[in-house]
Amino acid sequence: MRTRLQRNSWMILVPVFVSLAVLPLIGVALSGQSLAHYLEFPPTTQYVEHAPFSWGVFTILLIGVMLVALPFLAWDRLHAFLDHERVPSLKNFSWWGWAGLVFGIVAWVLAWSRFAWCSAIQPHSFTPQWLSFIVVVNALTFRKTGQCMMTHRTGYFFALFLASAIFWWFFEYLNRFVQNWHYDGADSISPDQYFWRATLPFSTVLPAVLGTYELLARGTRLFKGMEGFLPVRVRKPKYLAGAFLALACIGLSGIGVWPDLLYPLLWVAPLVIITSMQALTGQRTIFSPLADNNWRRICLLALSALICGVFWEMWNYKSSAKWLYAIPFVNRFKVFEMPLAGYTGYLPFGLECAVIGDLVKELVSKRTEVRRSSERVRETESIQS
Repeated sequence: MRTRLQRNSWMILVPVFVSLAVLPLIGVALSGQSLAHYLEFPPTTQYVEHAPFSWGVFTILLIGVMLVALPFLAWDRLHAFLDHERVPSLKNFSWWGWAGLVFGIVAWVLAWSRFAWCSAIQPHSFTPQWLSFIVVVNALTFRKTGQCMMTHRTGYFFALFLASAIFWWFFEYLNRFVQNWHYDGADSISPDQYFWRATLPFSTVLPAVLGTYELLARGTRLFKGMEGFLPVRVRKPKYLAGAFLALACIGLSGIGVWPDLLYPLLWVAPLVIITSMQALTGQRTIFSPLADNNWRRICLLALSALICGVFWEMWNYKSSAKWLYAIPFVNRFKVFEMPLAGYTGYLPFGLECAVIGDLVKELVSKRTEVRRSSERVRETESIQS
């Protein structure tokens, strides 16, 4: 019989969120540092002095990324060359897709211009651009397949916005300990203003990444060859999950003590903790399909986040309300405001978005089942009376 935790897999988020919130503070406290900097709101104090650019670190990272990515790309391109199946014909683009596109272009012009008459709304232009992006990718998916999450899974679609705001605030919190980015002008607004100006764009992260994934997964044959790639099977997955969970927790407790060395854990640790706990409780994880040779979802999720990352950094580049980066060892060769090596962080981030999206989908599905069950009971009682 399955345990309650297995039946409600989203409940693992409680210990996950507690560990993400508490472990870095424990490490800072044990090292004798003051906690005041890390609890400041809005976060304006710059207290981390980052290591300078290192050609050695940059080269090793570049070679590592190439060694990991090239086998996947080569296999997928070989499969694409051998597979001549035609892509189905496209349907007409919806009116709401065109409306979203026009709305986004207008928001983009307002965001990058410096017209005096729109100076009051320019700091708020980031959210409209992303709402437009979300509408357009859903419209493209609808054009290809006749359905999308915005039109056919509306409850899940709107639930992603709330989950996204909470989700990204945790990354903002973890960034306190490594200070890889900060917001220009945050010291000139009140805490209430900072909260709402940040929460609204944060709420668009999951719908954007997962909407892009749905478009790539259902509307293209991209990475189709990865459905038959190398299998990854682990004999004792719970032992491995326990080891990874311990390492991630230890690493999180040290990110405030050694921020220059452990800052990559900002992007990796949440994914490791969630999937390790899923494995320890006997649930499927985002890595489970690898045992069946299927790498496509992971590849598409990483690419989806990278695509969104390019738009995030591009729209941030000339925005009046923007963020700036300070990444140790690799803070050079910027594409917009982001150092080139920093884009690698989007790859695991796409997987984290999917993990949270799957948990939201399960929660919405359970609520729908409960509602339908209640409706059936009422109908039965009405007939009997």
